[in-house]
Amino acid sequence: IFLYFYKSVFMQHPMSDNSTHTVSSPSASPKPLTWLIGNVRHARGWILLSVSAGFAGGLLLILQAALLSRIIHGAFIDDLSRTVLNPLFLILCGLVALRAGLAWTREVSGFYAGAGIRQEVRMALIKHIGDLGPVRADRPHSGALSTTIVEQVEALQAFYAHYLPQLALAVSIPAAIAAFVFPISWAAGGLLLLTAPLIPLFMILIGMGAENISQKHFQALSRMSAHFLDILQGLPTLKLLGRSRTEENSVAEVSDQYRLRTMKVLRVAFLSTAVLELFSSLSIALVAVYLGTTYLGYTHFGLYGQILTLKQGLFILLLAPDFYLPLRELGIHYHARAEAMGASQEILGILSRQPSTTFTGTRLLDISTPLTLDCHKIHFAYNTRKGQVLTDVSIELAPGEHVALVGESGVGKTTLINLLLGFIQPDQGEIRVNGKPLSTWSLETWRQALTWVGQHPMLFHDTIAGNIGMALPGATRTNIEQAARLAHVHDFARHLPEGLDTKVGEQGWGLSRGQAQRVALARMFLKDAPILLLDEPTAGLDVDTAQSVMQAITSFSKNRTVLLLTHKPEQIQTAHRIIVMAGGKVVSSKH
Repeated sequence: IFLYFYKSVFMQHPMSDNSTHTVSSPSASPKPLTWLIGNVRHARGWILLSVSAGFAGGLLLILQAALLSRIIHGAFIDDLSRTVLNPLFLILCGLVALRAGLAWTREVSGFYAGAGIRQEVRMALIKHIGDLGPVRADRPHSGALSTTIVEQVEALQAFYAHYLPQLALAVSIPAAIAAFVFPISWAAGGLLLLTAPLIPLFMILIGMGAENISQKHFQALSRMSAHFLDILQGLPTLKLLGRSRTEENSVAEVSDQYRLRTMKVLRVAFLSTAVLELFSSLSIALVAVYLGTTYLGYTHFGLYGQILTLKQGLFILLLAPDFYLPLRELGIHYHARAEAMGASQEILGILSRQPSTTFTGTRLLDISTPLTLDCHKIHFAYNTRKGQVLTDVSIELAPGEHVALVGESGVGKTTLINLLLGFIQPDQGEIRVNGKPLSTWSLETWRQALTWVGQHPMLFHDTIAGNIGMALPGATRTNIEQAARLAHVHDFARHLPEGLDTKVGEQGWGLSRGQAQRVALARMFLKDAPILLLDEPTAGLDVDTAQSVMQAITSFSKNRTVLLLTHKPEQIQTAHRIIVMAGGKVVSSKH
């Protein structure tokens, strides 16, 4: 236990040279315990403070037992007066107050240790999910991702706040107590040392089962969260189809199963506590029996040939419960280890997934100059067992050219957009920008050259103006309002209570799909990028608004490169070139 804690806190862990945000490949993914220990570097100071406060409190506990035994011995054996004992009582009160302060310090430092590491892990998860991109981050479901970021990261708190510091105290405090007991009686000290290993032994045996149960518990929580989010998002459809009552029963059944799993985890935790209390009580009883038989004259060993005084016997008896207390507390906190191990399995399941894109280049792209975009013999499959999505696709976009990409649903048009955005990378072939492979350019500068408007715009819990302004950080209010007018956002915003400052919910709650689409188009106008990737930009708009918006897009896109995915003939007619796709291939290209 001591070596484990020493390696955790004092030694430089192999992972500590890298940022928490750096993630190993799946084949080199660290084991959960190794990963948990590696995160200690983010709160090493707080953990050391927690251990120091706990150890100082243990030393004061020994001093307190010595004072208390001396007071009792002086009052009943030496018949000392109250005047002599009063200073000892004052010192005893001071020790109690000081121990309370150290206990408070230990709790606070443990909390800050766990809070700091949780913050680092959450930031690592959020950054990694961002690196995965919307294509790969959508698997697992966003509900499971949310549960991991919130609930399962929260489960790491007790591991760093209580369990890890307790590892050191479970060795250091009993060792200090034994060092004071052995000079008085080697027999009492031997009883303490012989019975002490029983508590960690049963703690580990019970904890092995608790770890497995906790892991299954977190997996069930992730699945339940994903299921509930699906139902919540599809509730209007379920209402229309008259299936809401069925899903209500399904949620009740899943919740009841989760309740049973939770009670199973608690049952194991309470069982472990009861077993540890039983063995510690038996061990304390053995020490008490030895001392009692020694006072009665039945035993005459273990005292180095000396007589056991009341002060010495009380000192040992008072310290016996405190000798096992750190081990019992370690056992109580051992379920925190099992819980953290189960949570880290889910966290590492996300962190070990590699982004499909490998943008290793640092070449900066000058977006003020004309940009040539070339897809050269692209092959791509999401799953090789399900066949190719794109096969030998070659498309070239000249600066300022407007290209309409048409084809039935499922032919790979959206996949091509995801490749251009850098969310995924081709299995074969390459995408070139100004004649050089896309992977050699800086991903950040490449995405600055792009504006993407999809069929399902993503809005966040913010004002309408705030949702538009995120397209260009630092944009002025005048620029935001101008973009809103071009996208006809003002047509509906002026009827809202606070206009552009009206709050909307996540995923555009409070706005219709067409209104959310206009907010997304306003982002495009505000960003003013040289390359526009448009996937059905007027989806969800009525005929008149769609016509007005399309006129604004046509006027705005002059001297810009445009790749337009559409099925509408009136939009196709505005393109310089039409490319038709079928079966994942380009079947025709005409001007």
